[in-house]
Amino acid sequence: MSRTLEVALGTRSYPIHIGAGTIGRAGELLQALPSRRAVVVTNAAVASHWLAPLRVALASGGFRSEVVLIPDGESHKSLATLSDVLTRLLELAAERQTALIALGGGVVGDLAGFAAAIYQRGMPFVQVPTTLLAQVDSSVGGKTAVNHPLGKNMIGAFWQPRAVLIDTDCLRTLPDRELAAGTAEVIKAGAIRDRAFLDWLDGAIGSIVARDAGALEHAIFESCRIKAEVVAADEHETGERALLNFGHTFGHAIENAAGYGAWLHGEAVAAGMVLAARLSARVAGLPAADAERLAALLGRAGLPLVPPRLSRARWLELMARDKKVEAGVIRFVLLEALGRAVVRAGVSAEELAAVLG
Repeated sequence: MSRTLEVALGTRSYPIHIGAGTIGRAGELLQALPSRRAVVVTNAAVASHWLAPLRVALASGGFRSEVVLIPDGESHKSLATLSDVLTRLLELAAERQTALIALGGGVVGDLAGFAAAIYQRGMPFVQVPTTLLAQVDSSVGGKTAVNHPLGKNMIGAFWQPRAVLIDTDCLRTLPDRELAAGTAEVIKAGAIRDRAFLDWLDGAIGSIVARDAGALEHAIFESCRIKAEVVAADEHETGERALLNFGHTFGHAIENAAGYGAWLHGEAVAAGMVLAARLSARVAGLPAADAERLAALLGRAGLPLVPPRLSRARWLELMARDKKVEAGVIRFVLLEALGRAVVRAGVSAEELAAVLG
């Protein structure tokens, strides 16, 4: 049986169901949806493992389902693919009450969620994340978007799902590189808000990498708990929610510079967290030993710690497009201590240069 969390957003609150076999209970868990018709957005790689079980489960709950396939990979998280999905919804005569179900990783969830937000001005949306990164991060909180050649996730909307179904069995078929990428967001959750969870990860990271079912479920549950608390307090990222972007200002720059898809999101965030932790040690009071401890934990998870070589001018150009920029000033999420993050503006060019090398 699954464990359940709630993202508390008043009338738009929704459950997160976490556990083995959750996809097989989809028909039961989605009975609150307003229609018994659903369109599943997925890609061929995910569909080969999980589409049939999902459709069987939906049928057992009285749902009629149809499928829209999109190409796999971050490079397809684009306005062109979004247009293709919207065209298919129109061709299928999907209605405003038809549920759009995202079955896949962060690319599928972000793109399908944006389609749900704008098709007929909004349709019910369900997240069924199949990667660790999507399970602990992108499926929760209602951020939806596509990329633009000039910036990552710059075109999107806040659109909360009606439910999130996290099936830990999906991680059995996940490539090792994708699993490692997901651990970056798990480690981030502890680094910004929960020192005790980070301490647990220090001892459990080997079990997580080895896909121990109990360790993975605990890591997912705690990561979702932390994110749900932050989202409930600041749904539209006007304050505290920005802390969830620790490592992302550097990370998004890495993804853009390398070409979307060359670095996985979690890999770029890991290298970004190393830079952000070192900057934290210089300007926010984080002990240097804790910055190195965080880097070591990321390394034990199998994540890259060194970003690609970019000129300082290129770094600044890319980071200037970050969504946390205000009045032309880059704001960084930094750590005052492990488990306590802050947003800082006014980092000097000299301090930034010292970190970027």
